[in-house]
Amino acid sequence: MDLKSRIRAIPDFPKKGIVFRDITPLLLDGKTFRFAVDQIAEHFNDKKVNKILGAEARGFIFGAACAYRMGIGFIPARKPGKLPCKTSRMEYGLEYGVDALEIHYDAIKPGDRVLIIDDLAATGGTAKAKTKLVEQEGGTVVGIAFVIELSYLKPRELLRGYDIFTLIEFSSEEEGI
Repeated sequence: MDLKSRIRAIPDFPKKGIVFRDITPLLLDGKTFRFAVDQIAEHFNDKKVNKILGAEARGFIFGAACAYRMGIGFIPARKPGKLPCKTSRMEYGLEYGVDALEIHYDAIKPGDRVLIIDDLAATGGTAKAKTKLVEQEGGTVVGIAFVIELSYLKPRELLRGYDIFTLIEFSSEEEGI
């Protein structure tokens, strides 16, 4: 199935020079959405994953759907101050500052085998923060799945050593770079 044709390019969003890769058309087509979720779940089916971590907002969509498909738990990673319970936190750098993600303190138990899922890998910085969060809580990162990878930004370099699975890859030529 051609998933790439279901990704809409929106130039100059959220700022000039950026091409935003919109997953909405993929989500709107039930067969395509199901195919994407099934591909991720099947890739990690034999890895003994017992939890999936997804960050708001688009990581929730694919992460929760895959957790349901695999019959395992889902860990929502949220921006600071959004979770009602005691949290564990991981800060990470952005090109314009610092951000953070939080999970409930009891979401990951030592020995948990966690799959991290998100919609897009750019530089890999946010995904790296998620791996650190899982590992600081005693979990093992079994793999990282992305719907889209911007390969020209080389996210795999920062995520070296992890099993990375991507459904769609965009090269610098496709981005007009």
